[in-house]
Amino acid sequence: MKVAQELAERVGRAAWNAGISADLYKTTVGYALEHPFDLKNGDYATAIALQYASREGSNPRDFAKRIVEALGDIPGIAKIEVAGAGFINFYLAPSALTDTIATARGEAWGRNDANKGKKIMVEYTDPNPFKEFHIGHLMSNAIGESIARLLEFSGAQVKRANYQGDVGPHVAKAIWGLKKLGINAPDPAALGKAYSTGAAAYENDDGARAEIEALNAKLYDRSDADINALYDAGKKTSLAHFENIYRTLGTKFDYYFFESETAPTGIKIVREHSDVFVKSEGAIVYQGEKQGLHTRVFITSKGLPTYEAKELGLAQMKAEKWPFDSSISVTAHEQSGYFEVVLAAMREVAPELASKLRHISHGMMRLPSGKMSSRTGDVITGESLLAELVESAKERATDSRAEDTNALAEDVAVAAIKYQILKQASGRDIVFDRERALSLEGDSGPYLQYAHARAHAVVEKAREQNITGNMDTDAEPIELSRLLHRFPEAVEYAARELEPHLLTNYLLEFASAFNRWYANEQILDGSAGAPHKVALTDAARRTLKNGLWLLGIPAPEKM
Repeated sequence: MKVAQELAERVGRAAWNAGISADLYKTTVGYALEHPFDLKNGDYATAIALQYASREGSNPRDFAKRIVEALGDIPGIAKIEVAGAGFINFYLAPSALTDTIATARGEAWGRNDANKGKKIMVEYTDPNPFKEFHIGHLMSNAIGESIARLLEFSGAQVKRANYQGDVGPHVAKAIWGLKKLGINAPDPAALGKAYSTGAAAYENDDGARAEIEALNAKLYDRSDADINALYDAGKKTSLAHFENIYRTLGTKFDYYFFESETAPTGIKIVREHSDVFVKSEGAIVYQGEKQGLHTRVFITSKGLPTYEAKELGLAQMKAEKWPFDSSISVTAHEQSGYFEVVLAAMREVAPELASKLRHISHGMMRLPSGKMSSRTGDVITGESLLAELVESAKERATDSRAEDTNALAEDVAVAAIKYQILKQASGRDIVFDRERALSLEGDSGPYLQYAHARAHAVVEKAREQNITGNMDTDAEPIELSRLLHRFPEAVEYAARELEPHLLTNYLLEFASAFNRWYANEQILDGSAGAPHKVALTDAARRTLKNGLWLLGIPAPEKM
């Protein structure tokens, strides 16, 4: 990043020296550089001449030439050229790339201080006890965990939070189903069956609906000992089951928040702000139309809090538990409208806290056959998809070099799922193709893992042959070393935008470059250039290892 930052600042100053006006100069300081799509056009490029020359009444190409003259020699840059209508391309010097290789072999490779000193809470996954761990929870977990790691890598102190709905209609439906089915000691499968039973009855039987609504009220006031016992057993079973899934996915939460805890706080906030929340047909609502939104109920006519009221309580409880500079919540985009109203209300009742909150939404996961729905009998849950991929990976792992093929299969399954989720912008829907996800060729998580394992094997073999990695300052720049240089920038960019796919895209390009180089290069050939090639391989290994970690994907050493 240091080269890019210094170069951007010098470009702005050079534009000033080339004749740009004082007003426009203010907008060019630290002018953003870009990486050319094709490496033949340099390692960095700028279109500053194209953007500003016309405003100054200059020809863009002539203006670009004046900027280059004003730039002079720049340490770390071997060549500067004007191309096309006025682009300025910069080529890194071999010494700069050699320095990068040396730095990249360290554990801290890719870290930055962009968020140093900041305290950031990231809330994600949020499965509800008494219900299955569905596909949306996998998506939230993959995105939230990667964002948390990117922020940590950029110097922030991060706390991971999990908010779970342990009260509400879904719990009442599950408890009603347990009672109906005569289940007193529920396991996870029984809970899923009980919820489906209760949900179906609620939709189709008026009598059952009345019973479930009455049961829901009892869950809030804890007034029935038998219901309490069934509830406590079911909640304990659900949470323990979720922990097993978190371990597989590589997540460890710092804080757990529950709707049963946030509800009283949310009710208190709503009732204390009668100037913000108004009564309507016996309920208490927030009239979002004044903010261009819509009206939502915060307390029902029966005096029970809705998700909206609980969300108010959650924000306050988070801030009390761990005072933060910002709090990020990752949920499905179906909840975006709900969050907009909650945040609008919060800006009125707690403006300072509201300014620290951010919602990131993700799309839906679909199979090629269509959307997966938890309301149908044909359900593909998040955990069943994970289990299916583990079994498929086990079949392929039998020919691997790994000592523990079961552990490898689990690592590959996690990579298969997470990569497919993280390879595109968070808000987009995903069509999940099992075969492509598990492939060791091309656009997949296992492909990145395999590139890492391949690099690791070369480094280990070099160690066995007593070949020590050592940089050659005169080595010719190649595609792999030039892409290696971009890793810290890719990390910082992804962290700044809170978009893991920006890093995923880089890693795919980098892994592809490494595999091409590996296929065409004899690394351990005993030549004088072998130490440099080993050092570059080690730097590639570290880049893939750190990059996979940032995506929340394991990096097996043998595959």
